[in-house]
Amino acid sequence: MNKKTRAFLKWAGGKYSLVEELSKRLPTADTLVEPFVGAGSVFLNTQFKHYILNDINADLINLYNELKDNPDEFIADARKLFVEVNNDADVYYAYRKQFNESSDAYERAILFLYMNRHGYNGLCRYNKKGIFNVPFGKYKRPYFPENELYFFAEKSQQATFTCLNYEEVFQAIPENAVVYCDPPYVPLSKTASFTSYAKGGFDLDDQANLANLAESQAFNQGNSVLISNHDTLWTRKIYAQASLDVIQVKRTISPKGNKRNKVGELMALYKSANADFEI
Repeated sequence: MNKKTRAFLKWAGGKYSLVEELSKRLPTADTLVEPFVGAGSVFLNTQFKHYILNDINADLINLYNELKDNPDEFIADARKLFVEVNNDADVYYAYRKQFNESSDAYERAILFLYMNRHGYNGLCRYNKKGIFNVPFGKYKRPYFPENELYFFAEKSQQATFTCLNYEEVFQAIPENAVVYCDPPYVPLSKTASFTSYAKGGFDLDDQANLANLAESQAFNQGNSVLISNHDTLWTRKIYAQASLDVIQVKRTISPKGNKRNKVGELMALYKSANADFEI
């Protein structure tokens, strides 16, 4: 098996540790569609001819397009911010303010990468006004992911990046595609909700609607859909028409590393009649 590739972004809920489990559940197809691409670990560690990679977070997609279109310049400019003097709370908050006030796409992309690596726990969070508000992370030496950036830039030549609502993505899925959905997860408790990675959110109605779209896509349009989510009574109910199985994974968003207990991860596969799997 080829060596796994890490995403260049730190990302809450990233799927690097689940790449093998996800890959063996994805049928073969020409195109992989990801309505919630996040940091892109599945994209980076699968081999499809083409990718349609979407996220509702406009800053994330803007960063990917800037990196795809001009990788050498982007990486050189981003590297300039990863110096010791910038690993400081006052500097971080000044750059965060600059980011929130900027309308320049290239500047926002550079600062988004800087904040991702210098901010707290790899979070990406906005308030109701769309203001990025992740606090300083206090890391000894933030890592500049140069090799990961170049790998992503090269592979992104096979990808089309979009910033759409997940419903719009489902309306434009091409033939001979497979869809992987990694939506904001259903909370395990009333206090555990974390869906504000982009302005808006993702509520239980969206969760049920996504399941309906997946069912229709697989059984009516002929494209299989795989969804991952927390294993709860609610998710088992809304994914009742899918093939379900569970794997145990470590939670990675807890700030206390020694208390990151394993939780059940539900894999819901809506398999089309013509789905084929590589063994």
